[in-house]
Amino acid sequence: MSETANPTARLAALANPTRFLALADRLVPWLAAAAGLVLAAGLAMAFAAPEDYQQGITVRIMYIHVPFAWLSMFCYTLMAASALGTLVWRHPLADVSLKAAAPIGATFTALALVTGSIWGKPMWGTWWVWDARLTSVFVLFLMYLGIIALTRALDDQGRAARAAAILTLVGFINIPIIKFSVDWWNTLHQPASVFRLDGPTIHSSLLWPLLISALGFTFLFLTLHLMAMRAEIWRRRVSAMRRLAARAAEGRLAEGGAS
Repeated sequence: MSETANPTARLAALANPTRFLALADRLVPWLAAAAGLVLAAGLAMAFAAPEDYQQGITVRIMYIHVPFAWLSMFCYTLMAASALGTLVWRHPLADVSLKAAAPIGATFTALALVTGSIWGKPMWGTWWVWDARLTSVFVLFLMYLGIIALTRALDDQGRAARAAAILTLVGFINIPIIKFSVDWWNTLHQPASVFRLDGPTIHSSLLWPLLISALGFTFLFLTLHLMAMRAEIWRRRVSAMRRLAARAAEGRLAEGGAS
């Protein structure tokens, strides 16, 4: 069987940063275009969607708040998979993926918290309550900040990668807590209305704009993630070249002193 016909070989080939950069260069423009088109369609559908019979026009914030919340958990799940790639399979790009995803996930989580507070004010009469869902999402935001700080605090890239991977896997326990918090505890946050075993409870006139918007934001996330991974690979290459140049300069100085 040829290498190109073997899926495992194709995946292994992407472990080469140079090949990954070439693939990212091809994918980023297409993903960015898809993100722009799908987001435009989703937001247009959102503005054309009917108002909710209980929440009125304020329901429209759902079309950005819910995708932000979904992607905050999706991004952390991707980071957990990358952490396994670092600790178990020693994949060369796993740490790059984790480090690149953390600031994006933190941004989406912060936007989910802000838009949730804006939505909660007219619905609950307050900007914030320490219920299970909101508190667990806030903990997720703190986890993102902790991982970002850890990856930048250690000078040894290998130690930083392992420490960030361990912290990410420990923090992953929060993801099912976020998901099922509205079922396990009595909270102000509404229960799940889309991903349910008995099917969505939200009307199709509201559901489709939500799904299209979520798809558009997912394309946006993938675009940003690939761009961030590409930038991180180039940053590491530049750092490696500077270290080599510094060592070469030290060697020339040592030779000059000896002569």
